[in-house]
Amino acid sequence: MSVTGVAPTIARVLLVLNWFGLSYFLALNTIYLILIILASINLGSYFRRKSFTGIEDALSSPATLPVSVLMPAHDEEAGIVESARAVMSLEYPQLELIVVDDGSMDATFDRLREAFDLVEIPMQIPELVPTLGQIDSVHIARGLSDLTVIRKQSVGKKTDAVNAAINVAKYPLICVVDADAVLDADALIKVTMPFVDDPQRVVATGGAIRPSNGCSAYRGRITEVRMPKKWLARIQVIEYLRAFLLGRTGWSKLGALLIISGAFGVFRRDIVIAIGGYDLSSIGEDADLVARMHKYMRGLKAPYRVAFVSEPVCWTEVPENITVLRRQRRRWSRGLVDTLWSNKSLFMNPKYGTLGLLAIPYFFFFEVLGPIVELTGFFLLIVALYFNFVNVFFAGLFLSVAILYGILLSILSLLIEEVSFHRYDKWKFLYQAVVASIFENFGFRQMHAYWRLEGVFQALRRTNRSWEAMPRKGLLSDQSGSIS
Repeated sequence: MSVTGVAPTIARVLLVLNWFGLSYFLALNTIYLILIILASINLGSYFRRKSFTGIEDALSSPATLPVSVLMPAHDEEAGIVESARAVMSLEYPQLELIVVDDGSMDATFDRLREAFDLVEIPMQIPELVPTLGQIDSVHIARGLSDLTVIRKQSVGKKTDAVNAAINVAKYPLICVVDADAVLDADALIKVTMPFVDDPQRVVATGGAIRPSNGCSAYRGRITEVRMPKKWLARIQVIEYLRAFLLGRTGWSKLGALLIISGAFGVFRRDIVIAIGGYDLSSIGEDADLVARMHKYMRGLKAPYRVAFVSEPVCWTEVPENITVLRRQRRRWSRGLVDTLWSNKSLFMNPKYGTLGLLAIPYFFFFEVLGPIVELTGFFLLIVALYFNFVNVFFAGLFLSVAILYGILLSILSLLIEEVSFHRYDKWKFLYQAVVASIFENFGFRQMHAYWRLEGVFQALRRTNRSWEAMPRKGLLSDQSGSIS
């Protein structure tokens, strides 16, 4: 169709908007590239220091701070026992595990009782941080001193379950893990090493999260790393790789780490208690807690660090169907908006350094507003091509920046991870990962942007703020160490 008869003003507006979209994708992917470069520098430095980290000394040292591992669980019967066993067998000098059965309607508690011979005990629990749900009972494992199970009534908030565990915890460090989590044997000691190396300044650390779908497991440990069988899960492997290994490593390098995943993070208990624990009204509890820790420490004018450690891995099951994944991503998007609004004083505030001047604006412009720009950009490009407002060269340039640049960054991230850690021992898994990096940009990315946009609108309407448990298959172990 010719441009003849169409108002020139509309043509100019469409052209400007298309150039804006091109600039947006160029800026977004260039930020990813900068984070990848920073992460690569940090990984190089990490491996140069690795032989001098003193992990073996930390394992045997009485100075290594003991950890309370907190595991909120709601309808997690499929994998709760394996997750608990994995935590209790971690290589760490002194730890306790506190499982909170948050009003489960399935057999979560029955599985724990059968596996660990639980007995109920009387306990007066101090309210160091606020909770809402009534505590029904407290149980310990017969013959064990390092496992406590709390049964409480659910109020639909994961934060309430975690706060209940904080009130029971007795050690100076708390580690929050998801109920479906499977930790590497040395994950906890590695993620707490910053506390050993710099005990006066480090207030929080986070470790890497990797999808466990398709992997082999035996007695609560991943024994063989494989790519998932389903493409939807494979794409999430690439997403997690970018977000955790390289994205958060890069932000940590800049001193602007905002998000420590609730699936695997370690915090100083005294600081968490001082800021009132997890905010019971927040659905972006992970980022909100870290943001408030930043504000608290800045208010004290005390030097501090929030660090990301790239090597310790927590394995978690990711959704393998569209419905569950959509629900998860909408919740993540709602949580981010909620966190940025609750901590809006950070935005462009030089008082908070790189966090306020770089990280918070990035999350607002590229994560919250990003879905609008991405979806509108692709739509307007199609319209402009249809009316011949842009030529094929511009369209090719736009798609190269929006899609090919993104594919290149994903593959680069994959190569850096493989060179650094060599997780996959078969070439076919790497091939599948590369293909997933390509597939992600054709359909999935646009669909994901739409889900994120739904989450933004839900946050603005302040709807659906309850804890939605994800259906899980669990890691089904056999005596050979494989799973089905």
